[in-house]
Amino acid sequence: MSGPRGLLVLRAGALTTVQDRGRPGWAHLGVPRSGALDAGAHALANRLVGNPVDAATLETTLDGVALRALAPVTVAVTGAPCAVRASGRPVAWGEPVWLPGGAELEVGRAESGLRSYVAVRGGFGVPAVLGSRATDLLSGLGPPVLAAGTLLPVGPPGRDPARGADGAGAGAGAAGSAGAGAAGSELVLPLRLGPRADWFTAESIAGLWRSGYRVSALSNRIGLRTEAGPPLRRARGGELPSEGMVLGAVQVPPDGLPVVFLADHPVTGGYPVIGVIPEGPPLDAAAQPRPGTGVRFVRAGRN
Repeated sequence: MSGPRGLLVLRAGALTTVQDRGRPGWAHLGVPRSGALDAGAHALANRLVGNPVDAATLETTLDGVALRALAPVTVAVTGAPCAVRASGRPVAWGEPVWLPGGAELEVGRAESGLRSYVAVRGGFGVPAVLGSRATDLLSGLGPPVLAAGTLLPVGPPGRDPARGADGAGAGAGAAGSAGAGAAGSELVLPLRLGPRADWFTAESIAGLWRSGYRVSALSNRIGLRTEAGPPLRRARGGELPSEGMVLGAVQVPPDGLPVVFLADHPVTGGYPVIGVIPEGPPLDAAAQPRPGTGVRFVRAGRN
């Protein structure tokens, strides 16, 4: 079977969106950054199929996705480890996989972690909005959340796919930060204090380093919410005027429980930011823990 290059969604999963590196640079117009939450796993999936790092991939949530290739394509799955099948037969996870036209790709339930990434050679060719193909759940920009029956166009292929994370087999590297979601694991987040750490008592900040929290079931692409830890107490009353928010900002609402802002976060906020999680692997890790996973904050650099 062969036809136009594209993938048909057979099963959309709990939440599957198109993501790329997002649309930074538009915060002054009220547009969030968006993009893949686990940027490292997204980049690796693209590398495995020979795409540039900014090509669009699919970000799945917990239970994967099922797709049918309308023409021969090469795909790769990274992020949260999961079973991958082509027309019912097991195929490699974390490696390039060739699908003939008509083959069905089944990306299964995450075995650990939360979010997997599906890349196709040529990238998903959905229309770009403000320079990005990312789905932003806060603003509504970008393509809609995937539904069964959606046809995803595929762009022209680039260079030859790589084999594995280092050219000799991806192994655990394809998991990105998914280990943070493994049973009994703990998410450790380095925190650089500021700009509003002075809004909290010294005792609260000292307790922050000693205490643990858990990932709340209310977490989403906007923010990782915490629960079951000691509330951070303010050193002053009143409220802040709304001010700009950055990716990785740790905002503290009135209940005192930290919220880590992720890719779809609002561009402004009025609650004090006690600190910021650096971009890169530390923040990628916040994409993967399931509700109930332990969370611990540690000092990052000089505070």
